[in-house]
Amino acid sequence: MIGPSAAVRVMLATRPVDFRKGMDGLAALVRDAMGADPFSGTVYVFRSKRADRVKLLVWDGSGLVLATKRLEAGQFCWPKIEDGVVRLSAAQLAALVEGLDWKRVHAARPVGVPAVAG
Repeated sequence: MIGPSAAVRVMLATRPVDFRKGMDGLAALVRDAMGADPFSGTVYVFRSKRADRVKLLVWDGSGLVLATKRLEAGQFCWPKIEDGVVRLSAAQLAALVEGLDWKRVHAARPVGVPAVAG
């Protein structure tokens, strides 16, 4: 998979959405429920009720792009279901889309900086 650059903003909707929604319905959800601009270039990530499918919505500068992925086995790792959004890094998004636990992905430490024990 060709992933987004490290500078991309990723917003994950914590509540499941109706997966019959297409790009226009999801863009309206971003605008109305999340209070965000669906045409900002931010990647918005939504999950199905069973958490076996995700949809990604992003404005690429010339149009909306909608990508969908379904896991054949298992579920996507998701934060606690509550109102709101969670911001992810590009690396966390890549892990999420691969079906991995994105919460275990952390920013790399600069070379020569010791890890903090705790």
